[in-house]
Amino acid sequence: MARASISSAASLTSSSLHIRRLVPVSAVHATNASVAMPEDRRPHPSIEVVGGARDSFLPALKTLHRPYDAYPIIAWNRHVETIFAAFFRSLPNVRLRRECLRTKDNGTVALDWVSGDDRRLPSDSPLLILLPGLTGGSQDTYVRHMLLRATNNGWRVVVFNSRGCGDSPVTTPQFYSASFIEDLCEVVAHVGTKYPNANLYAIGWSLGANILVRYLGQEPHNCLLSGAVSLCNPFNLLIADEDFHKGFNNVYDKALANSLCKIFKKHALLFEDMGGEYDIQATANAKSVREFDEGLTRVSFGFKSVDDYYSNSSSSDSIKHVRTPLLCIQAANDPIAPARGIPRKDIQENPNCLLIVTPKGGHLGWVAGSEAPLGAPWTDPLVMDFLEYLERGRSRATASCSDLDGAKKNEEGLHQLEV
Repeated sequence: MARASISSAASLTSSSLHIRRLVPVSAVHATNASVAMPEDRRPHPSIEVVGGARDSFLPALKTLHRPYDAYPIIAWNRHVETIFAAFFRSLPNVRLRRECLRTKDNGTVALDWVSGDDRRLPSDSPLLILLPGLTGGSQDTYVRHMLLRATNNGWRVVVFNSRGCGDSPVTTPQFYSASFIEDLCEVVAHVGTKYPNANLYAIGWSLGANILVRYLGQEPHNCLLSGAVSLCNPFNLLIADEDFHKGFNNVYDKALANSLCKIFKKHALLFEDMGGEYDIQATANAKSVREFDEGLTRVSFGFKSVDDYYSNSSSSDSIKHVRTPLLCIQAANDPIAPARGIPRKDIQENPNCLLIVTPKGGHLGWVAGSEAPLGAPWTDPLVMDFLEYLERGRSRATASCSDLDGAKKNEEGLHQLEV
């Protein structure tokens, strides 16, 4: 059931970044604004599309004019679709190369790069960071399909496996959480230093999406990303927790708790003799995600209670502060990321955000489109179109800035000659 997962780098100053990453978002929007929306390219009525960036981003999304064509039988029920995608979706074979990154607090995360990329790709190729969901990693099918698509489009891709996930080593008595963005900050800074001429982008799924959106909102002026995509984001963790204990959702809850306990037990010696409010025994035997978070997560990150942790870790509160181009895709029938938790008003009012809601899709399912039922999720071509659109805009804006700089220098040279 792990595939149904919700799933020391130095700080980087803006002065050390390549000019391409300093192009303002407004310049990208303006550069792309000349693309008109033909009548036959408007979103199909079966798909909800809202957001302050609707007019800016819609021209890039080539498939939204078609109806959402859910695969028969499998997509009839949201739980069937969620489970089918988790267990039966094909797993692309991609050779990966692992880099273990030591963080400032001596923790460790694992970065999985596509093997051979350094020989195949120029140093300024766009770079995409993938953030899987809770307990997820580079072994998950939805991650592999997106990785393969981006790689085939000439992008450099790296999967960010959080502490303990994807067999990432745990070197301190602390995992990760929905509230913890420090590891992501270090990963983004690290890959930016490694490839200073590349524009950086990120995709997050489920809990990975929540962490990504929180990063965008908490680092609006220091964010090194040129664009981001959030998929199946629970957004409001209190609402998500409410629904997690209803009906069939208990199956997901127990499965995820089991996956968390397996990771914990594997590294249990690190937590031996932990004092304070830690309940190591209860954590090791947690029957729900909430029990695990009560025994370990909320204590580890300094929250008074589980509800305090969920309330202060929800990315729904971060949307209004996002200044980076952001595409959010949700399914209306997602059993784990409830549609009622989507911050529609804040997305509608933010000129950098666009929300797409499909009528079906389950959680990390989206068994629809030309590659259904065993191929890539319906969302993948859409996500790639969005990222390519942003990258083209950044390149054009950078070229414009370079031309302006060149003209300015020429003007200064002429002025000196005249003097």
